[in-house]
Amino acid sequence: MDMRRYRGFLVPGLYEGIAANRDEAVERFYQGLVGAARRVMRTAKIDVTVIGAENIPAHDGAMLAGNHTGYADFILLGTGPYLHGNRLVRFMAKASVFNVPVLGHLLKVMKHVPVDRARGGDSIAPAVDMLRSGNLVGIFPEATISRSFELAHFKTGAARIAHQAGVPLIPCAIWGSQRIWTKDLPKHFRNVPVIVRYGEPVQLTGDADADTTELKRRMQLLLDASRAQYADFFDDGQGEPWMPVALGGTAPTLEEADAIYARERAEREAKKAAKAARKRRK
Repeated sequence: MDMRRYRGFLVPGLYEGIAANRDEAVERFYQGLVGAARRVMRTAKIDVTVIGAENIPAHDGAMLAGNHTGYADFILLGTGPYLHGNRLVRFMAKASVFNVPVLGHLLKVMKHVPVDRARGGDSIAPAVDMLRSGNLVGIFPEATISRSFELAHFKTGAARIAHQAGVPLIPCAIWGSQRIWTKDLPKHFRNVPVIVRYGEPVQLTGDADADTTELKRRMQLLLDASRAQYADFFDDGQGEPWMPVALGGTAPTLEEADAIYARERAEREAKKAAKAARKRRK
């Protein structure tokens, strides 16, 4: 595949950018943060290849679903929208975070989406409204970083929200992010190549389980393509802790990663229970 530089990123030679989305281009604060992140990546030589950005709509709403292997994924998932019309991604976050001083205000300014799980099925309503208003909403169906760097269990929220809102569900695979900053591994903030690949929208049937299975299948295809390209052009990761064990690396297996997550969750619940008990004694 012939590649070229476009706005600081590597893109396919035939990719053509489009005019900026006028409504989102005027959001100075969020656009300023995106610009700052781009400059930081360029200075740190985080070399990002973006493929498939043309699958992102120029103006209308869409749900972007990405795999989750590192803390930089929030920035990386937004590279395609940035290239294709200076679009912005509204990410879903716990409602409690929006109550944190300063941070909560900034999240609201950037129109990120609060999710109150206590509301049950109604918890997706803010995301549906945001999509119907013509925004891009980002979600990680695994809901947490996958320590195995394989696709872990997917929740059905992305499929349910996109279908209810009547918008495209666009799969995205990010590969290389785990080398920058992830759980349990050393950080490397310089000289790391990353590939971000977007696919065509998943055809939604309204069956959330079936649609989620198809989303995961499509994301696996994108991930396989990016891994092959990464090995050819950058690093095959043999014997490295950032590579899945099934591909010659030393990362935890899916089962080992699930066990670590279960242990951490139990520890968090124990801490919450102990804190609640202390409050009752007072």
